[in-house]
Amino acid sequence: MKTPNDLNERTLANAWADLKTHADAGLKLEGDAYRLAFFDPEFLLRRETRAIRLQLEMLKPELDQQALGIDNTIVVFGSARFLPPDEAQKQLTLAQKNGDAQALKLAEREVRNAHYYEQARQFGRLVATHSEKLAHKDKMFISTGGGPGIMEAANRGAHDLGALNIGLNIALPFEQSANPYISPELNFKFHYFAIRKMHFMMRAKALVAFPGGFGTLDELFEILTLVQTGKSEAVPIVLFGSSYWKRLVNFDVLVEEGVISPEDLKLFVFVDEPQAAWDAIRDFYQLGASARP
Repeated sequence: MKTPNDLNERTLANAWADLKTHADAGLKLEGDAYRLAFFDPEFLLRRETRAIRLQLEMLKPELDQQALGIDNTIVVFGSARFLPPDEAQKQLTLAQKNGDAQALKLAEREVRNAHYYEQARQFGRLVATHSEKLAHKDKMFISTGGGPGIMEAANRGAHDLGALNIGLNIALPFEQSANPYISPELNFKFHYFAIRKMHFMMRAKALVAFPGGFGTLDELFEILTLVQTGKSEAVPIVLFGSSYWKRLVNFDVLVEEGVISPEDLKLFVFVDEPQAAWDAIRDFYQLGASARP
Protein backbone atom coordinates (compact mmCIF):
# COMPACT_ATOMS: atom_id res chain seq x y z
CA MET A 1 0.00 0.00 0.00
CA LYS A 2 1.37 3.41 -0.96
CA THR A 3 1.99 5.90 1.81
CA PRO A 4 0.93 9.54 1.56
CA ASN A 5 4.61 10.40 1.05
CA ASP A 6 4.86 7.97 -1.88
CA LEU A 7 1.74 9.44 -3.43
CA ASN A 8 3.03 12.97 -2.98
CA GLU A 9 6.35 12.10 -4.65
CA ARG A 10 4.54 10.39 -7.53
CA THR A 11 2.22 13.36 -7.96
CA LEU A 12 5.18 15.73 -8.14
CA ALA A 13 7.00 13.48 -10.60
CA ASN A 14 3.97 13.18 -12.87
CA ALA A 15 3.33 16.89 -12.80
CA TRP A 16 6.95 17.62 -13.68
CA ALA A 17 6.76 15.15 -16.57
CA ASP A 18 3.64 16.90 -17.86
CA LEU A 19 5.37 20.27 -17.75
CA LYS A 20 8.43 18.90 -19.54
CA THR A 21 6.29 17.33 -22.28
CA HIS A 22 4.55 20.67 -22.69
CA ALA A 23 7.89 22.47 -23.07
CA ASP A 24 9.36 19.81 -25.39
CA ALA A 25 6.39 20.31 -27.70
CA GLY A 26 7.44 23.94 -28.12
CA LEU A 27 4.55 25.32 -26.13
CA LYS A 28 5.49 28.25 -23.95
CA LEU A 29 4.90 27.66 -20.27
CA GLU A 30 2.80 30.36 -18.72
CA GLY A 31 4.48 32.04 -15.79
CA ASP A 32 2.84 31.28 -12.49
CA ALA A 33 3.88 33.31 -9.49
CA TYR A 34 2.00 30.95 -7.20
CA ARG A 35 3.90 27.83 -8.37
CA LEU A 36 6.31 26.38 -5.78
CA ALA A 37 9.84 27.63 -6.54
CA PHE A 38 11.41 24.16 -6.67
CA PHE A 39 8.58 23.05 -8.94
CA ASP A 40 8.84 25.90 -11.41
CA PRO A 41 10.91 24.88 -14.46
CA GLU A 42 10.99 28.39 -15.89
CA PHE A 43 12.42 29.65 -12.62
CA LEU A 44 14.94 26.81 -12.27
CA LEU A 45 16.20 27.32 -15.82
CA ARG A 46 16.86 31.04 -15.45
CA ARG A 47 20.42 32.31 -15.71
CA GLU A 48 20.20 33.58 -12.13
CA THR A 49 19.47 30.08 -10.77
CA ARG A 50 22.45 28.40 -12.46
CA ALA A 51 24.24 28.06 -9.12
CA ILE A 52 21.28 26.07 -7.80
CA ARG A 53 21.41 23.74 -10.81
CA LEU A 54 25.15 23.25 -10.30
CA GLN A 55 24.58 22.38 -6.67
CA LEU A 56 21.85 19.89 -7.53
CA GLU A 57 24.06 18.15 -10.10
CA MET A 58 26.75 17.93 -7.45
CA LEU A 59 24.45 16.64 -4.75
CA LYS A 60 22.23 14.03 -6.43
CA PRO A 61 24.99 11.60 -7.61
CA GLU A 62 26.87 12.16 -4.35
CA LEU A 63 23.94 11.13 -2.16
CA ASP A 64 23.06 8.13 -4.32
CA GLN A 65 26.64 6.83 -4.31
CA GLN A 66 26.95 7.38 -0.58
CA ALA A 67 23.76 5.38 -0.06
CA LEU A 68 25.21 2.43 -2.01
CA GLY A 69 28.60 2.61 -0.30
CA ILE A 70 30.55 3.54 -3.45
CA ASP A 71 33.85 4.81 -2.06
CA ASN A 72 36.51 3.61 -4.52
CA THR A 73 36.26 3.82 -8.29
CA ILE A 74 38.51 3.12 -11.24
CA VAL A 75 37.68 5.58 -13.99
CA VAL A 76 37.92 4.41 -17.59
CA PHE A 77 37.99 6.98 -20.40
CA GLY A 78 38.14 6.41 -24.15
CA SER A 79 36.45 6.88 -27.47
CA ALA A 80 32.68 6.61 -27.73
CA ARG A 81 33.10 5.59 -31.38
CA PHE A 82 34.87 2.23 -31.11
CA LEU A 83 32.62 -0.71 -31.91
CA PRO A 84 32.38 -4.17 -30.37
CA PRO A 85 34.34 -6.66 -32.50
CA ASP A 86 31.23 -8.43 -33.81
CA GLU A 87 29.64 -5.18 -34.98
CA ALA A 88 32.87 -4.03 -36.61
CA GLN A 89 33.15 -7.34 -38.43
CA LYS A 90 29.58 -7.00 -39.74
CA GLN A 91 30.43 -3.60 -41.17
CA LEU A 92 33.54 -5.00 -42.82
CA THR A 93 31.62 -7.90 -44.36
CA LEU A 94 28.99 -5.50 -45.72
CA ALA A 95 31.63 -3.17 -47.16
CA GLN A 96 33.41 -6.07 -48.82
CA LYS A 97 30.13 -7.25 -50.32
CA ASN A 98 29.24 -3.79 -51.66
CA GLY A 99 32.69 -3.11 -53.07
CA ASP A 100 32.74 0.51 -51.86
CA ALA A 101 36.43 1.40 -51.48
CA GLN A 102 35.84 4.26 -49.02
CA ALA A 103 33.42 2.22 -46.90
CA LEU A 104 35.89 -0.66 -46.93
CA LYS A 105 38.70 1.57 -45.68
CA LEU A 106 36.55 2.88 -42.83
CA ALA A 107 35.34 -0.62 -41.94
CA GLU A 108 38.91 -1.90 -41.79
CA ARG A 109 39.72 0.91 -39.38
CA GLU A 110 36.72 -0.04 -37.23
CA VAL A 111 37.91 -3.64 -37.06
CA ARG A 112 41.40 -2.49 -36.16
CA ASN A 113 40.12 -0.31 -33.31
CA ALA A 114 37.57 -2.85 -32.08
CA HIS A 115 40.29 -4.69 -30.16
CA TYR A 116 40.36 -1.74 -27.75
CA TYR A 117 36.69 -2.41 -26.98
CA GLU A 118 37.45 -6.02 -26.10
CA GLN A 119 40.47 -5.02 -24.00
CA ALA A 120 38.43 -2.47 -22.06
CA ARG A 121 35.83 -5.14 -21.41
CA GLN A 122 38.51 -7.51 -20.14
CA PHE A 123 39.85 -4.78 -17.88
CA GLY A 124 36.38 -4.24 -16.41
CA ARG A 125 36.23 -7.95 -15.63
CA LEU A 126 39.61 -7.83 -13.89
CA VAL A 127 38.45 -5.04 -11.59
CA ALA A 128 35.19 -6.86 -10.82
CA THR A 129 37.02 -10.14 -10.21
CA HIS A 130 39.36 -8.48 -7.72
CA SER A 131 36.45 -6.92 -5.85
CA GLU A 132 33.88 -9.70 -5.80
CA LYS A 133 35.21 -11.41 -2.65
CA LEU A 134 36.12 -8.24 -0.74
CA ALA A 135 34.13 -6.41 1.89
CA HIS A 136 31.97 -3.76 0.26
CA LYS A 137 34.03 -0.90 1.69
CA ASP A 138 37.17 -2.30 0.01
CA LYS A 139 35.68 -2.96 -3.42
CA MET A 140 36.71 -0.99 -6.49
CA PHE A 141 34.00 -0.09 -8.96
CA ILE A 142 34.29 0.71 -12.65
CA SER A 143 33.19 4.26 -13.44
CA THR A 144 32.89 5.63 -16.97
CA GLY A 145 31.33 8.47 -18.91
CA GLY A 146 28.38 6.16 -19.43
CA GLY A 147 28.30 6.29 -23.23
CA PRO A 148 29.06 3.77 -25.98
CA GLY A 149 32.46 2.56 -27.20
CA ILE A 150 35.20 2.17 -24.61
CA MET A 151 32.87 3.36 -21.86
CA GLU A 152 30.31 0.69 -22.71
CA ALA A 153 33.02 -1.95 -22.86
CA ALA A 154 34.35 -1.24 -19.36
CA ASN A 155 30.84 -1.12 -17.88
CA ARG A 156 30.06 -4.32 -19.74
CA GLY A 157 33.07 -6.12 -18.29
CA ALA A 158 31.91 -5.34 -14.75
CA HIS A 159 28.33 -6.21 -15.71
CA ASP A 160 29.53 -9.61 -16.97
CA LEU A 161 30.31 -10.52 -13.37
CA GLY A 162 27.21 -8.91 -11.91
CA ALA A 163 29.19 -6.08 -10.32
CA LEU A 164 27.83 -2.64 -9.62
CA ASN A 165 29.28 -0.09 -12.02
CA ILE A 166 28.79 3.61 -12.61
CA GLY A 167 27.96 5.76 -15.62
CA LEU A 168 28.35 9.54 -15.48
CA ASN A 169 26.62 10.49 -18.70
CA ILE A 170 26.51 13.93 -20.29
CA ALA A 171 23.67 15.45 -22.28
CA LEU A 172 25.00 16.10 -25.79
CA PRO A 173 23.32 16.83 -29.12
CA PHE A 174 25.06 13.82 -30.65
CA GLU A 175 26.92 10.60 -29.91
CA GLN A 176 26.25 10.22 -26.20
CA SER A 177 23.53 8.02 -24.69
CA ALA A 178 23.65 5.76 -21.69
CA ASN A 179 24.85 2.25 -22.48
CA PRO A 180 22.77 -0.71 -21.26
CA TYR A 181 25.42 -2.21 -18.96
CA ILE A 182 25.48 0.49 -16.29
CA SER A 183 23.85 -0.41 -12.98
CA PRO A 184 20.49 1.43 -13.22
CA GLU A 185 20.78 2.88 -9.73
CA LEU A 186 24.21 4.34 -10.65
CA ASN A 187 23.31 5.70 -14.06
CA PHE A 188 23.58 9.50 -13.79
CA LYS A 189 23.07 12.24 -16.35
CA PHE A 190 24.79 15.64 -16.27
CA HIS A 191 24.40 18.94 -18.05
CA TYR A 192 27.63 20.53 -16.77
CA PHE A 193 30.96 19.02 -17.80
CA ALA A 194 32.71 20.61 -14.82
CA ILE A 195 30.47 18.91 -12.24
CA ARG A 196 30.71 15.61 -14.07
CA LYS A 197 34.51 15.77 -14.00
CA MET A 198 34.46 16.56 -10.29
CA HIS A 199 32.45 13.39 -9.71
CA PHE A 200 34.99 11.38 -11.70
CA MET A 201 37.77 12.51 -9.38
CA MET A 202 35.97 12.49 -6.02
CA ARG A 203 36.17 8.69 -5.69
CA ALA A 204 38.80 7.81 -8.29
CA LYS A 205 41.58 5.51 -7.14
CA ALA A 206 42.95 5.18 -10.69
CA LEU A 207 42.42 6.45 -14.21
CA VAL A 208 42.77 4.27 -17.31
CA ALA A 209 42.68 6.27 -20.55
CA PHE A 210 42.11 4.31 -23.73
CA PRO A 211 42.52 5.97 -27.15
CA GLY A 212 39.98 8.71 -27.61
CA GLY A 213 39.27 12.15 -28.98
CA PHE A 214 38.84 15.63 -27.57
CA GLY A 215 36.76 14.50 -24.60
CA THR A 216 39.29 11.87 -23.56
CA LEU A 217 42.15 14.35 -23.91
CA ASP A 218 40.26 16.96 -21.90
CA GLU A 219 39.63 14.54 -19.05
CA LEU A 220 43.14 13.08 -19.11
CA PHE A 221 44.98 16.40 -19.04
CA GLU A 222 42.74 17.87 -16.38
CA ILE A 223 43.53 14.93 -14.09
CA LEU A 224 47.24 15.13 -14.92
CA THR A 225 47.13 18.82 -14.03
CA LEU A 226 45.30 18.20 -10.76
CA VAL A 227 47.84 15.57 -9.70
CA GLN A 228 50.84 17.58 -10.92
CA THR A 229 49.76 20.67 -8.97
CA GLY A 230 48.84 18.76 -5.83
CA LYS A 231 45.16 19.64 -6.07
CA SER A 232 44.42 15.91 -6.13
CA GLU A 233 46.15 13.00 -4.44
CA ALA A 234 48.41 10.94 -6.67
CA VAL A 235 46.63 8.02 -8.32
CA PRO A 236 47.76 5.58 -11.00
CA ILE A 237 47.24 7.15 -14.44
CA VAL A 238 47.42 4.46 -17.10
CA LEU A 239 47.59 5.26 -20.82
CA PHE A 240 46.31 2.19 -22.63
CA GLY A 241 47.64 1.74 -26.16
CA SER A 242 51.21 2.95 -26.13
CA SER A 243 51.52 3.36 -29.90
CA TYR A 244 48.44 5.59 -30.00
CA TRP A 245 49.47 7.82 -27.13
CA LYS A 246 53.11 8.14 -28.19
CA ARG A 247 52.08 9.08 -31.72
CA LEU A 248 49.49 11.55 -30.45
CA VAL A 249 51.53 13.34 -27.76
CA ASN A 250 55.29 13.73 -27.68
CA PHE A 251 55.64 14.14 -23.93
CA ASP A 252 59.42 14.33 -24.22
CA VAL A 253 59.08 17.62 -26.10
CA LEU A 254 57.38 19.12 -23.05
CA VAL A 255 60.44 18.21 -20.96
CA GLU A 256 62.89 19.39 -23.63
CA GLU A 257 61.16 22.77 -23.82
CA GLY A 258 61.10 23.08 -20.03
CA VAL A 259 57.33 23.37 -19.72
CA ILE A 260 57.12 20.32 -17.45
CA SER A 261 59.68 18.65 -15.20
CA PRO A 262 61.27 15.28 -16.00
CA GLU A 263 59.59 13.94 -12.86
CA ASP A 264 56.18 14.71 -14.38
CA LEU A 265 56.68 11.86 -16.83
CA LYS A 266 56.37 9.54 -13.85
CA LEU A 267 52.78 10.59 -13.30
CA PHE A 268 51.61 8.06 -15.88
CA VAL A 269 52.53 4.73 -17.44
CA PHE A 270 51.93 3.17 -20.85
CA VAL A 271 50.43 -0.31 -21.15
CA ASP A 272 49.10 -2.50 -23.96
CA GLU A 273 47.29 -5.30 -22.13
CA PRO A 274 44.39 -5.35 -19.65
CA GLN A 275 46.44 -7.33 -17.15
CA ALA A 276 49.28 -4.81 -17.33
CA ALA A 277 46.80 -2.00 -16.64
CA TRP A 278 45.47 -3.84 -13.60
CA ASP A 279 48.99 -4.72 -12.44
CA ALA A 280 49.96 -1.03 -12.46
CA ILE A 281 47.04 -0.26 -10.17
CA ARG A 282 47.62 -3.33 -8.01
CA ASP A 283 51.30 -2.47 -7.55
CA PHE A 284 50.56 1.16 -6.71
CA TYR A 285 48.26 0.08 -3.87
CA GLN A 286 50.16 -3.12 -3.01
CA LEU A 287 47.01 -5.21 -3.40
CA GLY A 288 48.76 -8.54 -3.55
CA ALA A 289 48.38 -11.29 -6.14
CA SER A 290 47.00 -10.25 -9.50
CA ALA A 291 43.36 -11.03 -10.10
CA ARG A 292 42.51 -13.03 -13.21
CA PRO A 293 38.93 -13.70 -14.37
